[in-house]
Amino acid sequence: MEPMTTAPMPMQRPIAPEDQARADFYALLARLYAGPPDAALLADLGATESWTDDGVNPLAGAWNRLVLASRTMDAQAADDEYTSLFIGVGKSECNLYASYWINEATLQRPLVGVRADLAKLGLARQSDSVIYEDHLAALCEIMRILIVGLADRQPEPVATQKAFFERRIGPWVFDCCSAICESQVADYYRYVASFTHCFLAVERDSLAIE
Repeated sequence: MEPMTTAPMPMQRPIAPEDQARADFYALLARLYAGPPDAALLADLGATESWTDDGVNPLAGAWNRLVLASRTMDAQAADDEYTSLFIGVGKSECNLYASYWINEATLQRPLVGVRADLAKLGLARQSDSVIYEDHLAALCEIMRILIVGLADRQPEPVATQKAFFERRIGPWVFDCCSAICESQVADYYRYVASFTHCFLAVERDSLAIE
């Protein structure tokens, strides 16, 4: 009987702590925009230690406010708010799709562009996903994968991360966050959107100098 052989698994490059932190924040945002936080997620966020806030770093303040809001937010109220904000009856209060925000006739449709990018990267939407590829949650999840890879996939170079962010997220996400913050319906998600805006502004500026 021949001895069993297995194909060697590619060695995963070590992930720098700052890149793991970036990926973790993208994962959190993907979860929060894909659906309302349940009681467990709210409890985990609420139990997170606050950051030192000297008033100079907007990201620290936005994170601390999100943590505090999570401590007092009820899961059912979060579910109701998410439904009112992002699903609605007939039309949502705030739209999380890039295609809503970028509709100039001279530009490639965002959904088509994201799908083309994913095809080049060897990625694709999961068949059971209920959201399309240009949804903010999906785009955050793609960024997470580009940063840290998957079990069988190496992280992508920073140049690839930068190109995807600048093409698919940067042109519209700040307008989307502002709309959420200004919505009369938003309560908990005002803090989510504020943190999103601050975190992605740091991403934009950091990637710009790479």
